Amino acid sequence: MESAHSAYSDCWGWGVIKPPGPSCRSCARLWCDPGRDRLHGSVEVDETYVGGVEHGVRGRGTQSKFIVVIAIEVLSPKGFGRVRLERVNDVSGISLIPFVCSVVEAGSEVRTDGWNGYNGLCGKGYNHHRINLSQSGDPAHVSLPGVHSVASLLKRWLLGTHQGSVTAAHLDAYLNEFAFRFNRRHSRRRGLLFLRLLQHAVVTPPTRYRPSRSLDNTENHSQ
Repeated sequence: MESAHSAYSDCWGWGVIKPPGPSCRSCARLWCDPGRDRLHGSVEVDETYVGGVEHGVRGRGTQSKFIVVIAIEVLSPKGFGRVRLERVNDVSGISLIPFVCSVVEAGSEVRTDGWNGYNGLCGKGYNHHRINLSQSGDPAHVSLPGVHSVASLLKRWLLGTHQGSVTAAHLDAYLNEFAFRFNRRHSRRRGLLFLRLLQHAVVTPPTRYRPSRSLDNTENHSQ
């Protein structure tokens, strides 16, 4: 993963889009394969928070930061596999359970902390391994090293590549780009990464640079 290089600069260099503008987000959508496989095996899941400093608030009590859920495969005997990230509205089961179901295959082992938002995973067909951090005596980054490593890398990447700028309009695209680069961190052939990006472009619905004039005319006539 480049420390100061983003999908936007790639797109500018290839002549795909005009900088800056709404189509930057359209190009960044190409980093996410709509038909990608779900994670399997042993998977860690936890949340992190991005969007600057919030004084007087810790962890899940945030009021102004964006909540990002992370799921990462834990390999045996060591190491980590693929990652998935998604912005959610809150840390309730209504938000967390659907994320896990969408990115992790049923029957997999899902490791989380003791937060009650994950309580319904067993009922969805997962082998839920809850880790009570207060009873274990280990800090969170020891009990769930994968998600905390990814969270640290994500925040450093946002700070270095995007100067720490995080907005609702762009965060989802940033998360897709980060996951694409992280999941191919061991690739030694840059040309194959570009090929994969082109394959994503073929299956991704097109997005207009400007709103359709025909759509505007239709809306005007209907009024």
